[in-house]
Formats: sequence, C-alpha cells, structure tokens
Amino acid sequence: MTEPAALVHLTRPLAGVALLTLNRPEVRNALNLPLRAELARVVGSLEACDETRVIIITGGKQVFAAGADVAELVDASPLQVQQRRVERYWQVLGRCRKPLLAAVNGLALGGGCELAMHCDLIIAGASARFAQPEVCLGIMPGAGGTQRLLRAVGKFQAMRLLLTGCSVDAREALAIGLASEVADEAIARALQLASELAALPPLALEQIKAVVRDGADLPLEQALALERHAFQLLFDSHDQKAGMRAFLDKRTAEYQGR
Repeated sequence: MTEPAALVHLTRPLAGVALLTLNRPEVRNALNLPLRAELARVVGSLEACDETRVIIITGGKQVFAAGADVAELVDASPLQVQQRRVERYWQVLGRCRKPLLAAVNGLALGGGCELAMHCDLIIAGASARFAQPEVCLGIMPGAGGTQRLLRAVGKFQAMRLLLTGCSVDAREALAIGLASEVADEAIARALQLASELAALPPLALEQIKAVVRDGADLPLEQALALERHAFQLLFDSHDQKAGMRAFLDKRTAEYQGR
C-alpha cells in the first residue's frame, strides 16, 4: 500500500536551516485545511528544536501557493467558516520566535501572499507574482491580507491590490515593499541568507523579531521602551559576552543561543 505524500516536505540542507516545501502541486499548492494544519505543526516543532535556527518556506520552483482551496469553501456558511478556526494555524507562523524566510517562485495569490507576509523576509524569484484577488470571488482576505499588506506597502498600494485584485511581479513587489529581495534563484538565495542568519546569535535575532513585531502598533515611546528592555536583557546572555569578546579579539564568535 502506498503511503500518502507528505503535505509539507522537510529537509535540512544546511546546518541550522530547515527547508519546508508545500506539496500539493496538482492544485498549485492550494491551502486546504490539512495543509495549513501540517505547516503549523511542522513550524511549531521546528521552533522548539534547538538545532533549527532558521526556517525557509517555499512551494518549489514553479509555484508558491495559489491561495485557499476554493473547493473547500464554495458552499460554506458563515458559521462553518468560523468553525474552521484557521487563525490558530496562522498564529503559529506569526508568533514564531525564529526567522522565517519565504522563497517565492511563481504565484503567491490570496492565502499564498498572506503566507509570504507571515514571514520575516520574502525572497522573490524572477517568476514571482503576488496578488490578493479574493474580491474577484465575492469575498475578501481573511488571514491578514488587508492588515499585513497595509503595514507592508501603505494604504494606497494596499487599496490598489485589494480593491482590484491585480497582481504585481517580483520587481514591482520589491519597489512597493512587498518583497525583501529579487533573485534569479529564490530558493538558492534564501538558503544563502538562512546560512548567514544561522551563524548569528539566536537570542538577539529572537529579540529583534519580537520588538519589531510587538512594537509596530505601539505608540513610539512605548515601542522604544520595549526596545530598551530587550537590549538590556541581552547583556545577561552568554552570546553577548562571546560576541563582544570575539570582536575585541578580532576573531569569529561561536554563538550558543544562551
């Protein structure tokens, strides 16, 4: 009997780096409930793994994710949509303490674009296209597409994408703030970045992520206080001492995440 294919392929191509590949190619990685649940489970497991320092999410070389699985939703009632509780899966990604990188080739539509925006860095391949086309199906984004997009690109670009459902290519995504970089080989570039991040002090990366995330919606003075507190806490870490001593000794530090 043939075992069912894993919805998320996990590989470890480099020390400290986990590469997750969405695996529903027959439907362009449409995000059905089992795929969302499995992705959240794997990310949660990797977050708790000391050997994993950076996580990359990709859909492979052809497509990132073409959005929600419409077949699951076409006849759903408001109550049934609520009972799906998809926010519990997205929250695992949004609150992940470790750096998340999206390596985007091909389409990142609807939920696929939202998935990319849950990551800390978006590496757009030459073929990448981003859109929030939910309006064309009589609905709207429901997993951060309005709020995360607004915060990434500003009101007027967000409104253009949300109200029209139009798509942007990799270069335009970079220009408006929806991508971190454009690369000919998105996965290769993401692996290079992940390797660089994996060599850095994990606690400092964690605090940077937390302060940027939690401070974004605070008044400036409160956000600055959050930053100062995190900055001060890091002076109680082994890695702070190791990093500063290595700098003074003109050698490379080895960080232990403590």
